[in-house]
Amino acid sequence: MRVLQCDVLIVGTGPAGCAAAITARRLGLKVIAIDRATFPRDKCCGDGLTTLALRELESLGLTPSASSWLTINDAYIRSPSGRELHLPLPRDRGQYAAIVKRIELDADLVDLMRDEGADVHQGCAFTTIELNAQGVQVLLDDGQSILARNVIAADGMWSPVRKALGCGPVGYRGDWHGFRQYVKAEGPQSRNLWVWFDKDLLPGYAWSFPLADGQVNLGFGVVRGSRLNGKKLASVWAGLLDRPAIKQALGHATPQDSRTAWPIPAQLPNAQLAKGPVLFVGDAATATDPLTGEGIGQALETGRLAAEAVAREATPELAANSYESSARAALQLDHRLSKRLSNVLASPRLAELALLAVGTNEWTRRQFARWMFEDYPRASLFDPRRWRRGLFNRDGAWAESN
Repeated sequence: MRVLQCDVLIVGTGPAGCAAAITARRLGLKVIAIDRATFPRDKCCGDGLTTLALRELESLGLTPSASSWLTINDAYIRSPSGRELHLPLPRDRGQYAAIVKRIELDADLVDLMRDEGADVHQGCAFTTIELNAQGVQVLLDDGQSILARNVIAADGMWSPVRKALGCGPVGYRGDWHGFRQYVKAEGPQSRNLWVWFDKDLLPGYAWSFPLADGQVNLGFGVVRGSRLNGKKLASVWAGLLDRPAIKQALGHATPQDSRTAWPIPAQLPNAQLAKGPVLFVGDAATATDPLTGEGIGQALETGRLAAEAVAREATPELAANSYESSARAALQLDHRLSKRLSNVLASPRLAELALLAVGTNEWTRRQFARWMFEDYPRASLFDPRRWRRGLFNRDGAWAESN
């Protein structure tokens, strides 16, 4: 049996895995990355990129060149009562929000990972994983064996690595349901980014995210366990394009592909982030934001933090402990705040009042847009101990190229 050796094995090459691999290579580590899929491959997603995600992508060296990439300068929100808000983002200071298809984004990240020198195995899954004194022994389904000092599990919501190691959570099916379909829309407002807080979806929402290729990512997300489930969800999905506000914005809309759905995990404060020398990142760490269901920025950040910990620490166990500390410091307070705010938005009346306050003036609308798009850690707004010079006045990504 052929045995490959590396400093870190990455399982899963979505944004979290690629961020980990690219960072690890730049820090001088030998990296092997495996994924059961072959890229390019589609991933059911809203395709939205927040400021956090864009800054992480810029730091990895990604160039925003995908054909579907569209920079967003404004967001439009419709409250439960039908009141519309225009939320502007800063102009001429880089990108604060963007939309890009995951089939393109993920493939570009895999190419970047290869360019950095990672040994990438696609169409390849593991069959067994064993923790031992040397680190982690992993057997692949092609008969090869890998001995790694650390493993970074970036293998998604259902994480086969987590399951193989018996560290649950058992029966967990995510905190949100997400639904998406690409449509071709010709309405006068179809080029705008829309978020609709319809009463029956709260604390979830429906969205329309425009893409540069002329299509729109149309979908909705709802909290699992809410009054919407089963047949009611199917009914919402079937009638989404017939909702008056959506029909007004998109005009005549033609579906371009099949409907897709996915679970969204958002339990980071309660999640086990490591087991021995194995570190969980992205959806495997249930790191998605509980307020919006956004997870790409969190995936990129946790992947980077995991690789930095492996490079920094002398032993696999110290690396795991260091990663868990840094990931919780970076994200845990924001997750707890987002969870509380999500509970507030479950009430149409409270949601209406919150959005009424947001729309007070141009300054409040602009600042809320930056807060919503994760321009800075959300909890920082309410915790002066985390304030530092320039925190609330940073440029967006790729500012120098503007």
